[in-house]
Amino acid sequence: MQLDDVVSSTISGPRVEEAMWRSLRWLDRCIAAHSRPSEQSLFPIVQGGLDEKLREQSVKEIIKRDCPGYAIGGLSGGEDKDHFWRMVTLSTEYLPNNKPRYLMGVGFAIDLVICSALGCDMFDCVFPTRTARFGCALVDSGQLNLNKQIYEKDHRVIDEKCICPVCKSGYTRSYLNTIVTKETTACHLLTIHNVAYQMRLMSRIRQAIIEERFPEFIKEFVAIYFQDKDIPVWITNSLKSVNIEL
Repeated sequence: MQLDDVVSSTISGPRVEEAMWRSLRWLDRCIAAHSRPSEQSLFPIVQGGLDEKLREQSVKEIIKRDCPGYAIGGLSGGEDKDHFWRMVTLSTEYLPNNKPRYLMGVGFAIDLVICSALGCDMFDCVFPTRTARFGCALVDSGQLNLNKQIYEKDHRVIDEKCICPVCKSGYTRSYLNTIVTKETTACHLLTIHNVAYQMRLMSRIRQAIIEERFPEFIKEFVAIYFQDKDIPVWITNSLKSVNIEL
């Protein structure tokens, strides 16, 4: 990744513009210093905060450099979801379709699904490993807080559809309930499961796209994720923007 000047996504004004131009100058210095282009891909990072004009300007400047892939930065830092998805869409609208587009710092399962629909290919986030340390396991319906009393006598594995070593080895929710937040082993086990879950989710998204049934996959995933809860307006609106009606 290029070195960039990161500012909070919740601020506006001259500091955001300053960071955008500085990041572009640093990008050119990174390109000049990049001595192994055949071994490493250098990704520029789109900045501009929540300012549509600045973000559009950032994207247009960056694609002039014709790099192997592009990252979308400066988001997922506390801004509201309506601004979030609109800035993601604005970025992907201008970035080339034939090169990977990497959305930085995004890791909630529902965000991975929605942002894949908005045109992103790659993601990274500390969420699956961090939430493991608090005793939470990721599943399609959200997450299981294995600290809770309801799991004391639950002898099922975390997810019966999961093929990770933790679920395949038969570690039960009741066993994990006794060690989460107490023993390091629990952190290791839940980290393995959570990372495997994220990878499997992305694999399922990719396969659904290849098989041209991604809209159906999204509808099914959203239904399981929210169950009897109201679907947030930002999700409905973001999917409408790519012609997917829930």
